[in-house]
Amino acid sequence: MTLVVTVNGVPHERAVEPRLLLSDFLRHEVGLTGTHVGCEHGVCGACTVLLDGEAVRSCLVFAVQVGGREIDTVEGLANGSREELHPLQAAFRDAHGLQCGFCTPGILMTLVPFLRDHPDPDERQIREAISGNLCRCTGYQNIVAAVRLACGAPAPAPAPASPRA
Repeated sequence: MTLVVTVNGVPHERAVEPRLLLSDFLRHEVGLTGTHVGCEHGVCGACTVLLDGEAVRSCLVFAVQVGGREIDTVEGLANGSREELHPLQAAFRDAHGLQCGFCTPGILMTLVPFLRDHPDPDERQIREAISGNLCRCTGYQNIVAAVRLACGAPAPAPAPASPRA
């Protein structure tokens, strides 16, 4: 089956098997490995991408289902620029909103449409928005701080230094 889809503003045409998942199409056919595959059941959120501007779990969508549509991945957030990060990416960097980084692309892609629709969320709204994204490293506090920073809140205060013995 022939698939024609736009990914990060670039049209792609490929012959694909009907059973090929969108996550596998993005990683193996298009070469965009920022879409991570964790649970393969739609539970962890690591594979989240935007489909026509809305967050979807790419491990739950067949590639053939997205023909003629627009896909945005984490690689497209900064319009392909390695020099200038998307404001949300910069906030994650500045507020230490990531550790190992495995979950980060999915969290970022979840937050992009959330922040479009909720430009000044409170902590509860942020935590609810990312409740479908599992992170084993951060404890989420710095992720919430990063989102608040991206929304214009003051940068979080640095952690106090440990006293030396």
